[in-house]
Amino acid sequence: MARILIVEDDAGLNKGITLTLAKEGYTVDSACCIKEAEEFIKEKKYELTICDIMLPDGSGLEFGARMRKESNGYLIYLTAMDTEADMVNGYEAGADDYLTKPFSLMVLVSKVAALMRRMDEHAAERLFSGDIVVSLKDMSVMKNGESIFLSKKELQLLIYLMEHAGRIVTKENIAEHIWENDGQFLDGNTVPVNISRLKNKLGTEAIGNVRGLGYLWTEKVDRR
Repeated sequence: MARILIVEDDAGLNKGITLTLAKEGYTVDSACCIKEAEEFIKEKKYELTICDIMLPDGSGLEFGARMRKESNGYLIYLTAMDTEADMVNGYEAGADDYLTKPFSLMVLVSKVAALMRRMDEHAAERLFSGDIVVSLKDMSVMKNGESIFLSKKELQLLIYLMEHAGRIVTKENIAEHIWENDGQFLDGNTVPVNISRLKNKLGTEAIGNVRGLGYLWTEKVDRR
């Protein structure tokens, strides 16, 4: 699993990000300032750095720009500055993504996961689970060799569940990942209704409902 460096001087936020990403299976080191981060970088290689812009001993933008010259790792900036100019400066300093505070930790997890998928140039193009095959290249689904039509949201939901096979994902996790950025209003039934529709279209019991906790894909998933 990828190694991630957190550079954030807010101790509570730093700890929250570190614990959340560690639970997702990543190897995480945390620093509270640029000097400490540079000590980590001397010893280890990081696939991703998540860095605050305003740090006690300097600019995160300048630190990120230096990193860009020495590493091909990804860079996500965290900041309370949310003007368009601030964001442009972040991207010009080499950011792959940008989050303004306050933000949802699960949104951060989703962004990290997206960058990690990009990192692997030989990432799997298909997901296999029982008699279901999902092609990530052409975004199609087959069951027993026959095509299954899914809406865009249903397909995103299926991929999200399969990529987290064996792990419970909450209704809130799903809502943030699938519906977070498209401006749709969600009521309390949106996720359950889409789960039910997906199960019916696939004709599968592989989507388990863990009462009071969330949902999980119960069968083994292979990536090829």
